[in-house]
Amino acid sequence: MTKSGLTALIVDDEPQIRRFLRAGLELSGFLVREAEDAERGLKAATFHSPDIIILDLGLPDLDGSEVLKRIRTWSNVPVIILSITSDEDEKVRLLELGADDYMVKPFGMAELLARAHAALRRYVRGLNKDPIVRAGPLSIDLVTRNVSLNGTRISLTRKERHLLQLLGEHAGNVITHQHLLREIWGPNHTHSVQYLRVLVRKIRHKIEADPARPAILVTESGVGYRLVQKDDDVAEAPNKLITA
Repeated sequence: MTKSGLTALIVDDEPQIRRFLRAGLELSGFLVREAEDAERGLKAATFHSPDIIILDLGLPDLDGSEVLKRIRTWSNVPVIILSITSDEDEKVRLLELGADDYMVKPFGMAELLARAHAALRRYVRGLNKDPIVRAGPLSIDLVTRNVSLNGTRISLTRKERHLLQLLGEHAGNVITHQHLLREIWGPNHTHSVQYLRVLVRKIRHKIEADPARPAILVTESGVGYRLVQKDDDVAEAPNKLITA
């Protein structure tokens, strides 16, 4: 299955639980990282910037609630707590500490995925962003990474999806060739512009009414590309240049 580009961090000391979670999350398109204790979990959360954290309370080296407290000192990343207890007071305490949701073991994967996507949508809205970016007939869900044209989901490769995600996050602004190349192919390919041109050409054949005269994914000559939203004028200078 095509990856969504979202990264989930599982912090749980039970290998069977991690395997169960990894299988379901990967099937749903997540990239998955694992940690078996609090120390490794905090390091992974710090260095890998996951999009969501699935955190068990019963860790061997530190209580999960303490891990949550530490994460909340520097990040608002969605955190779903896993626990063997259904105690109402405990749920309230953890939600007040900053947990986004609380699930009692055992649980079903379908429910966990639904709660994870709900938490991600709330997080995106909290950033004052509509999770759905629209550019003419094209819609990009910034949470699930699903892309639709005239209401019908279209099939994309991982790199095609990643490029549209990057453009959607900065819709209306130009993203430079170098930034796109670095994000999609890595820092050793920032001058491989032909890679980007080929990828853009393939995407245009999937989303443009006339790929030779693009109206959605437009070229800013010699600079980069821009996703044109409904009220944008393609001929206008971009509001902002994304180079970082």
